[in-house]
Amino acid sequence: MATTFDRLILDPRRTDDTRARPHTRRAPENEAAQSPSLMLLVLLAAAGILVYAVFLLNPGNRGDWLPYALVMAAESILILHGLLAMWTVLSSGWNPRGFAFHHAQERLYDLAEILREGAEDEPWRWQMYLEDRPLAVDVFITTYGEDLGTIRRTVSAAVRMQGKHATWVLDDGRSDDVRDLAAELGARYVRRLSSGGAKAGNINHALSLTHGDFFVVLDADFVPKPEFLHETVPFFAGSDVAFVQTPQTYGNFDTVISRGAGYMQAVFYRYVQPGRNRFNAAFCVGTNVIYRRAAVDSIGGIYTDSKSEDVWTSLMMHEQGWRTVYIPTTLAVGDTPETVEAYTKQQLRWATGGFEIMLTHNPLSPKRNLTMDQRIAYFVTATHYLTGIAPLLLLLVPPLEIYFDLSPMNLTLTPAMWAMYYAGFYVMQILLAFYTLGSFRWEVLLLASVSFPIYVRALVNAVLRREQAWHVTGRKGAYRSPFAFMLPQVLVFQFLLVTTLVALWKTHTSGVFTLALAWNATNTVILGGFIVTAWREGRRARAEARTQRRADMVAARRAATQVAEAAPLELEPAAAPAAVPSTPRSRRAPAVPPAAPAATEPRTDFPPR
Repeated sequence: MATTFDRLILDPRRTDDTRARPHTRRAPENEAAQSPSLMLLVLLAAAGILVYAVFLLNPGNRGDWLPYALVMAAESILILHGLLAMWTVLSSGWNPRGFAFHHAQERLYDLAEILREGAEDEPWRWQMYLEDRPLAVDVFITTYGEDLGTIRRTVSAAVRMQGKHATWVLDDGRSDDVRDLAAELGARYVRRLSSGGAKAGNINHALSLTHGDFFVVLDADFVPKPEFLHETVPFFAGSDVAFVQTPQTYGNFDTVISRGAGYMQAVFYRYVQPGRNRFNAAFCVGTNVIYRRAAVDSIGGIYTDSKSEDVWTSLMMHEQGWRTVYIPTTLAVGDTPETVEAYTKQQLRWATGGFEIMLTHNPLSPKRNLTMDQRIAYFVTATHYLTGIAPLLLLLVPPLEIYFDLSPMNLTLTPAMWAMYYAGFYVMQILLAFYTLGSFRWEVLLLASVSFPIYVRALVNAVLRREQAWHVTGRKGAYRSPFAFMLPQVLVFQFLLVTTLVALWKTHTSGVFTLALAWNATNTVILGGFIVTAWREGRRARAEARTQRRADMVAARRAATQVAEAAPLELEPAAAPAAVPSTPRSRRAPAVPPAAPAATEPRTDFPPR
């Protein structure tokens, strides 16, 4: 089997290929974005959005002012973001790998030096060069209470990445076990005295201790692939490149929450971020990224005044004129939130950071040193989570008609006409999602419809400047019921259920089936699905907790038994005093009994059932 060094020698050089210009060749991961079928679907979806917008704005179709205002507010947000998303996706086929990248990658290592040092089978020792200058690269792994198994996987992979580098474990959890683990795996360990600035402060503290030309940031639950540096460092042949971002790819799709959260981000990483490359507006997502240290120093370090330090840092760099690169190549695999608690805390942190940009650093302001494309791209980022609040406004529309006979649209419209315009928008969006994700992902629809309390709270936090606590996605802790984080959804579900029953009663008495009943019943089913998901999660977590308690009890009893059996052997020499050697064995005083009875007493430190 060919080794990494063999492939390095045998693979043809891209810049020596005379059959095509390297800057026009498609990278494999960009082929899906350049699919003619995708482009056709995007254009049809954009046309459907425009037709639906014209339908809503037609004064002749307007109904009662209150539900109409709710529909217009919600749909305006969704339509605007839908059109801007289509605009970005249409640009996603652009390939950032040009001649400079391929030229730098082919000369990244000195083959003669590798042979002299006998490092053919140890690629992590290969010195990397750019323009014949040796590079110093630091790899920062940020930790904050993740379990040791997770950290071990990431650190083990990081120290063995191809290309010479130093791996640092930045432990804000201040764990001696993590310190020992880093020493065992050959990584350096940093522990600071305070947690100021959360993750951003942790990275800035490490920067004060290191001097590498570039540094990688990895969350503790993202395991890098060996080729991470090989695929990213050559982009820095361009002296204006500030960072290279790779996607967040997930390997844990075991629960409804993890699948929904993972699929929700898949379109962003496959099609939206690549499209931002064309506008020099691709932003950092906090992990799986490599920075040029000089670029970070030029803005005073990683931004610390927001828990969405990644987006803010990207914005500061773009305002300074730096260029950023995103490649949709999976170079690290991590964990997406698996529980309602983890998902809620993650989305709350991300949304609060986005709303902070919208309220305090409006990208559309003439004060910002951004291109028009960058202004639009960051405006979309800052207002994106408003699309998560829109479902709340739409949830209120059917009850207004059921209880007060207030309709958002002119009742003279036939259901068929309404369905035609409505399908032009929503059905095309579903078809587009079906194409890009490979199938219909109902988990995405579920989370998108029920996350509005998170985003409302995030908006309130941003308006009132409330401090948002830092939470790590992969952190393990004591079990907490998912219903502790979804009280608003439970209350809304109860309200919709009652409203559906009222609508059914009115339909039974009048004999007229209304669109409001179908709409409200659909919302009820979606909220109900989320309630069932949370109930199953809670049941599974309680079962796992009971199993763990039993295992702990068995382990404790086994340890106590071993101590009890070993104790007599330790005390036996003192049982026969030297002063009475002639005393018959049967008449000797009994030896001091071991402390076995105490070991069999019931423990009181177990967690309650």
